[in-house]
Amino acid sequence: MRLLGYTRVSTAAQDAQLQIDALVKIGVQQRDIFSDVTSGTKVAASRPAMSRLLDHAVDGDTVVVWRIDRLGRSLIDVLNTVKSLQQAGINVQSVSDGIDPSTKTGRMMLGMLATLAEYERELIIERVNAGIAVAQAAGTRFGRPVSDPKVIAEKLEIVRGARKAGKTAADAARLVGWSRATLYRYEQAAAADELPALGEDALLQAEPGPVASRVTA
Repeated sequence: MRLLGYTRVSTAAQDAQLQIDALVKIGVQQRDIFSDVTSGTKVAASRPAMSRLLDHAVDGDTVVVWRIDRLGRSLIDVLNTVKSLQQAGINVQSVSDGIDPSTKTGRMMLGMLATLAEYERELIIERVNAGIAVAQAAGTRFGRPVSDPKVIAEKLEIVRGARKAGKTAADAARLVGWSRATLYRYEQAAAADELPALGEDALLQAEPGPVASRVTA
């Protein structure tokens, strides 16, 4: 079993020596300490040193940190990191917090953190839903914007003209900023008369014929 240390500071101007000294004091070898210089806004697994640590640690090892918040940007992130380590058979120990899952007290403290993390999740969901409700009440519409059926009909005519001139479906679709799949979807909708709210002029534009005469009509 190895003791693997992890430290994190937010900027290069900060000194991680306090964390390193605490880890060395309980038996972590200097060569086995992984150090990140990054803000706490990054998810733990995306940090360079943490990523190397996760790749290096094996079943039976113990990851030691100076304080549990070094492991993640939030309680949720900390718990997710601890859970992923435990699932790999890797223990976690926090020097300052006294968190050690191998002890009853440590497991109890992790359980309390898990409860707080769940509370944090619920607060986040509640805030997001409240924000959506306020935005909807103010007239904000969510989801993809509604396409103008007249514009769709005009683009379909441009594509049809390009196809008659010998361009492939993909090349013709690119002329109007569509993918080939989008082109086929609109062609099927037009064939089934499902383009939404088309007026009489737009319906005339959707009929086969010269491109310029109906696009500019």
